Amino acid sequence: MRIWEFDRLGGIASEQFDINKDGLQFVTTILGSLWMNEEELGFDPTITTEGGQRFVTIKRKGQTERLVIGKLMRRSPCIAGRATTCWKAYREEDPKTTFVIKDSWQHIELDEEGDMLREATEKEVVKMARHYHHETVVVRGQIDDIRSNVRGGLNVVEARNYRLPPSTSTVGTPRKGLSKRPANAKRLYSQIGSPLPPSKRSCSASLKKAGSDALPNRVHRRVILRDYGKPIYAASSRSALLAALEGCIEGHESLYKAGFLQRDISVDNLMINEDDENPSWPSFLIDLDLAIKVQRDSATGAKGKTGTRAFMAIGALLGEQHSFMHDLESFFWVLFWICIHFVQGKGMGPTEFDSWNYLGDNELARSKLGTIGSENIFLKTAGDNFTSYYQPLISLVNRLRRKVFPKNEQWEKPNPELYSSMREILREGRKDPEVLADG
Repeated sequence: MRIWEFDRLGGIASEQFDINKDGLQFVTTILGSLWMNEEELGFDPTITTEGGQRFVTIKRKGQTERLVIGKLMRRSPCIAGRATTCWKAYREEDPKTTFVIKDSWQHIELDEEGDMLREATEKEVVKMARHYHHETVVVRGQIDDIRSNVRGGLNVVEARNYRLPPSTSTVGTPRKGLSKRPANAKRLYSQIGSPLPPSKRSCSASLKKAGSDALPNRVHRRVILRDYGKPIYAASSRSALLAALEGCIEGHESLYKAGFLQRDISVDNLMINEDDENPSWPSFLIDLDLAIKVQRDSATGAKGKTGTRAFMAIGALLGEQHSFMHDLESFFWVLFWICIHFVQGKGMGPTEFDSWNYLGDNELARSKLGTIGSENIFLKTAGDNFTSYYQPLISLVNRLRRKVFPKNEQWEKPNPELYSSMREILREGRKDPEVLADG
């Protein structure tokens, strides 16, 4: 018998023992499992329950505030990884004002998302989720990280069979993507520190500031935002989708001018708000987990492949330094993907493009280049694969393709004017009678 503990870094295991020869160890193990409290079982002790309601307590501007946790908005289906969870919430004394609580386990080497969100809000970046509060979660007076707190300082390097876990890519798959592994398939873990299957994305060893020999670690961080909405693919009409995409591109430009590059444009990170009672932006960007600070006069960002695989720019897949141009190309791929996979928020099931979630970098880059490299091929691809609901957008998406991929190939020079060009195409598209005829 072997006892496993799974956490946001992966799994670690005890030495094996024979339950027939060491009955005391077996009984102790079973009793220990039965006697564990909720915190020992992995529940977050900073989320408390009173009178049937759950609360998070924060200290903001010297004052203590309690937020009532409401509807679950999102939970990443993973054990190891960032395990992002988002809830709607409101202050105990002000039920009418809605916030979003985002909990996640971040690699300690990355810039803290909360710091960047606060700075972006202070700089009045438009159409970006606005900061209200952020903190590193503390449990029992100690920062809630994996190595020191969850594992209690256990030094896995001293294990007899320890091997450094293989470095993984910052590239991920969309939350709604389909896995090639059958749902009931199991993966075996025989190594201490073995990583679990990746969630949306996991961070590469290349991101470590402490060097390639540093052991990985994740820290529990909490961000509270003032804007909420639904993913852009849930837009109620074609014109609403185009307006939301235009707004998100405006938000990206505003964020870039403030000195930040988002680097993960995807269907899950572009939001739309069609509720007249919701004071949030009509459309906006979220998620600065992989964002970096950049110089305003610099076109390039940092090396390292980052993003959600199906929406990554061709050059990013090939290892180019990430720039605002790669993010703008990702907006194109988001619209292309939505037109194939969704109708007003409803998924249309598997398509041949689901393979984009899993192809190798070079193979995926070639597939994308083949998709946009000829106008005739692109128009046929769109005609064969766009849902009937989005067929009226084929001409518009093709106009975007011409702008994003001049001469039917990758762009060669950064072009800040591409922001306004893409927005203009989207704006003009909303005047098309076929686009407006939503019924």
